[in-house]
Amino acid sequence: MSNRIDQPRKLDLVGNPIHVGGIGTGYEATLHYRVGDGHAEVTGHFEVGGGTGEQGQFHVAVNVGQTSFKSDQLLVQVFEVSPKDGSEIHVVTVPVLYGPRITPGYHGYREHKVVKGDTLSTLAKTYYGDASRYQLIVRANPDQITDPDRIAPGQVLRVPIGS
Repeated sequence: MSNRIDQPRKLDLVGNPIHVGGIGTGYEATLHYRVGDGHAEVTGHFEVGGGTGEQGQFHVAVNVGQTSFKSDQLLVQVFEVSPKDGSEIHVVTVPVLYGPRITPGYHGYREHKVVKGDTLSTLAKTYYGDASRYQLIVRANPDQITDPDRIAPGQVLRVPIGS
């Protein structure tokens, strides 16, 4: 009995609603979800498969627009509640980045392939008209940018776009 989250993937840049999809099974065909940052969370449940032991596809759009997250990084979790003791079992967790925390009015991102001579400041000036906004690009790429003074040709960076 396993559950799997196929969407979103690890460190995807997501907006609202957060679309969660995969394959799973749960007691009496019920799985639960949680999206949170350790301070605030949204929870719920959904039906999957035909019953206990049957794997089925799932997709749920989780509305987190009214949630006051304090962090850019959220944890998306899908789990089963044990019929024996009510504990959470078969928990699957995927860390994601929440675009609306990074830039107001977030609606997606552009990909920029770094070329020789690029700096985060020049990218921020190009995409935002303001070199000082380079931190938005840093926050959207924590797995690729560990030092804002060092980006390398060939890297594909996400540039979050908002209103």
